[in-house]
Amino acid sequence: MTKKLLLLIGLTMVTTLYGQPRNLFVELGLDSVAVNAKLEEVFNDVFKGPNKVYFEVGDTMGYISDIKNHDVRTEGMSYGMMIAVQFDKKDIFDRLWRWSRKYMQHQSGQREGYFAWSCKTDGTRNAEGAASDGELYYITALIFASNRWGNQTGINYLAEAQHILNSTMPREYTPERRPNPMPFAQPSGPQKIFLIDPETHLITFTPDGFGQRFTDPSYHIPVFYEVWARWANDGRADFWRDCAAKSREFLHKSIHPVTGLNPDMCGYDGKPLQFPGGRRSGSENFRYDSWRVPMNITLDYTWSGDDAEWQRAYGERIQNFFYSKGINDFVDQYRVDGTLPDEGEILPAGNSGKALRHSIGLVATTAAASILTSHEKRKDFAFALWNAKHEPTADGYFDAYYDGLLRLFAFMHLSGNYRIIEP
Repeated sequence: MTKKLLLLIGLTMVTTLYGQPRNLFVELGLDSVAVNAKLEEVFNDVFKGPNKVYFEVGDTMGYISDIKNHDVRTEGMSYGMMIAVQFDKKDIFDRLWRWSRKYMQHQSGQREGYFAWSCKTDGTRNAEGAASDGELYYITALIFASNRWGNQTGINYLAEAQHILNSTMPREYTPERRPNPMPFAQPSGPQKIFLIDPETHLITFTPDGFGQRFTDPSYHIPVFYEVWARWANDGRADFWRDCAAKSREFLHKSIHPVTGLNPDMCGYDGKPLQFPGGRRSGSENFRYDSWRVPMNITLDYTWSGDDAEWQRAYGERIQNFFYSKGINDFVDQYRVDGTLPDEGEILPAGNSGKALRHSIGLVATTAAASILTSHEKRKDFAFALWNAKHEPTADGYFDAYYDGLLRLFAFMHLSGNYRIIEP
């Protein structure tokens, strides 16, 4: 490994709860120097290249933009912070955090501590409400930053993580009036707001009187709670460990037993979210958010191993499904039984219109699942990602943001460079 890349990813400072992450690319016969160079190339595509999604603002701030939607999202900002701390890029991490704290985080009021999930690139908020996966990643990334850089270098990372954690505990909240597209009555009067449903100990879709009645399978990363239990120092270690266990149980329920696919949104019982009258909307289908589940389960397997037997079987199941559709041909949205959605169920990406594509973001996450598997197909998935070009598709569609970030995470996984960072 080159000295430059050792500095880039800071390998000497990181360990894991469960074994050492594997460099599967090298195991499959690729040269380690080529793997390191590819990882650096993919990192630069996101943060430095002509199609970058990271932009610096002044001397102290920066943001990651969903270019196709012309906004900044807590999803991308918190992903960027996780990537930055993994690569030992403190300046990028601090810039993203300062922008998030200034423009996205509520500093007072009934949403204090939470983050507005979408802003314009000038910081103007497009929405006030939070999307729970943002908080999930912010907390974990801040804990890792505390472990890696300490809390005396300008930002008290641990204190910031603890503030978010304390803010996400149940408290009084008066829901805003909003359109009611989901199969629930409009809430009214004082409610409780919470990130984690207090009855099931499962993460909410959105922490408010509306979206906290259901969840999103792609928000379930059980081992993040184990990280919180070990290093958050917030007095809730047993609670977080129980959340990890409940989240693993939920994933068993929400994933189709034959295809391995999961719905975009579902109830806490794991059943796909259905609209009144049996109308299909696509929320019960495997689509953009759902792509993350194979990679999230891979992360839990690598860092924890508490559910390893089921996770290995899951990896083979979902790779078998996508392999059956053609390793270079599978599309990015399916019903969970493996059939194709009708046009009315297809979720557009930005303003690109309704289309099914062989998207590199899904190529990436299914490749990451090769870490779970032992069958020969894993090589095909890993090399499909290695050889994939992140460039416009035949219809001109190109997503530097979501596809780019998932591609980078997958390369981190498959090169053994996505790790728990201990003090």
